[in-house]
Amino acid sequence: MKKKKNSSQNGTITVNRKARYDYHLRDRYEVGIVLQGTEVKAIRNGHFNLTDSYAQITDGEVFLVDAFIGLYDQGNRMNHEPKRTRKLLLHRSEIRKLERSVHSKGMTLVPTRAYFAGGRVKLELAVAQGKRLHDKRDKIDRDQADRELRSYS
Repeated sequence: MKKKKNSSQNGTITVNRKARYDYHLRDRYEVGIVLQGTEVKAIRNGHFNLTDSYAQITDGEVFLVDAFIGLYDQGNRMNHEPKRTRKLLLHRSEIRKLERSVHSKGMTLVPTRAYFAGGRVKLELAVAQGKRLHDKRDKIDRDQADRELRSYS
């Protein structure tokens, strides 16, 4: 008999929906993340939030800033700091490519989603360009018009 796969093992953990609203997403990369033991356990319990987080390149390394991983309930004194800066794992050539992209005007690195791949936590990191206010308003107007059309049919 075939074993059922655990959905928390191979599925999406969280999605940064605000990133699609605030940015035009360009290239996407799958990156690893360096975590402590209690962080992984807290993520498995669903205590992970990417809203308002971003990545920055410092001295040839990429770091995730302002991502919230809640405290693990059974962590005691060995628990982690919820908003600490975490190192991201990429190949050196990918880091160079990201560095060139980010140095162009208005580009930034934004995590769009987190998921499990083979029992490890992975992030989808996107090179993004900030939207202007009128871009956001146009998108809202288009979405509202689509909803109205669907309600009439």
